[in-house]
Amino acid sequence: MIYYRPTEGDAFTTKIDYKPRTCFLMTQLGKPTPPVIQEIRDAIADIFSNHRIDIIDANSVVSGKDFLIKIWRMLLGVPLGIGIIHKEMSQQTFANIFYEIGMLQAYGKENLVIKTVGTPVPSDFVRTEYIEFKSGFKDQMEKFVESFFKQAEYYSSMADQLENNPLLSIDYLKRAYLISGESVLKDNAKQIFKEAKIADRSKNSVEMLLVDFCN
Repeated sequence: MIYYRPTEGDAFTTKIDYKPRTCFLMTQLGKPTPPVIQEIRDAIADIFSNHRIDIIDANSVVSGKDFLIKIWRMLLGVPLGIGIIHKEMSQQTFANIFYEIGMLQAYGKENLVIKTVGTPVPSDFVRTEYIEFKSGFKDQMEKFVESFFKQAEYYSSMADQLENNPLLSIDYLKRAYLISGESVLKDNAKQIFKEAKIADRSKNSVEMLLVDFCN
């Protein structure tokens, strides 16, 4: 896949910092943070620690450069994004969260909306399954994590079934690797790349950029 920078639309050719088994958390970061948001964050962290899933957010990296590009690059490097919304959030925060969710969906990343009871979602997301923070939250999250890891199995299976389409196979393997973190998937991608006889392409070719998660 060719990535285009959201600020000016130019093709992005810099190596991405891939972070397997990592979730990008999107919610209100400024102070004061509503207690319920911190409670949700703590609950997610507790569940994810049992599954060896790390959590990062926009404050995890200080680049000293464009803030949107920083977030965009972080989204490209993870397999999962979770947005936490609360009815007392500002419209600006809501807009930022759903803009980032839109980017996640456009790039084939797994994503989830967690909302407090009574918090509305935008009309474009009314068909999107979400989880409410209420009784049974932990069980619902455990089910989501289970389906999340099953996606890795699906992507790996799809890569095996595709014939004469090395680019798509490698992309599926990359998505599977980001979810599971299994190094054998990188080995599989390298083998496909080798057998496709495209190793002599330029360093900035689509194929070379696609297989960069193996390095």
